[in-house]
Amino acid sequence: MKKRIRTIWAGVLCLCPVLALQAGWGDLQEQLRRMVADKKAQVGIAVIVDGRDTLTVNNDVRYPMMSVFKFHQALAVADACGQRGVSFDTLVHIRPDDLRPDTYSPLRDKYPEGNLSLSVGELLKYTLHLSDNNACDILFRMFGGPAATDEYLRSMGLRDFAIEATEDDMHRDLADCYRNWTTPLEAVRLLEWLVSGKAAKGAYRDFIEQTMISCRTGRDRLSGQTISVLFSFRTGVVTVLPCWSAIRKKANRPLPGL
Repeated sequence: MKKRIRTIWAGVLCLCPVLALQAGWGDLQEQLRRMVADKKAQVGIAVIVDGRDTLTVNNDVRYPMMSVFKFHQALAVADACGQRGVSFDTLVHIRPDDLRPDTYSPLRDKYPEGNLSLSVGELLKYTLHLSDNNACDILFRMFGGPAATDEYLRSMGLRDFAIEATEDDMHRDLADCYRNWTTPLEAVRLLEWLVSGKAAKGAYRDFIEQTMISCRTGRDRLSGQTISVLFSFRTGVVTVLPCWSAIRKKANRPLPGL
């Protein structure tokens, strides 16, 4: 359990072509390659600008997603609710045995005895805002497990990824962290689908996007200044290195370091 997974990937979906215009697409890619070349980690980067142009660095590696897969799960939950014709206000009963004591769970800390009902939306806030492992597995229990999330995303056209393990699986065996993986480009493509409404629609999409925009965890892992930049992101960490995906919605000047 002390083994370190020394990988990091980052994805940015730009809804304005600031980066490409300022540096030039080829120049930007070369700058990013140089930035990560001497890092003591496997670093992968993907950028999509305006839903069209793409840029990648080290995209041919399977990066463990860690808690980033909770974003993927949220989109699958949104689809399932849409198919069933129910809202995120639908209540889910939380049993005492859903609240495992040996994992990160603000939900368990607040309701240690269980035996209560929370809405699907509240559980999604626990997963997307607080990366709550128990809330994640409760949603898996209610919505078909990792296989259902994986199947839904593949039905949408996502290919270079896999979601096979629950949080409990990964807690029991750290090697299972590698069963939930993605390439940076596929992760950013999923963000683009959220923004465009392809992966979630209407109130479901609005809820997920606003929940991610209002997320405050992990912001200390973003280096430099973020002047006039709106970030929507889901972080995931193992040991010391973060995996993060973000939607960069607008900016008056580039992020330092790019």
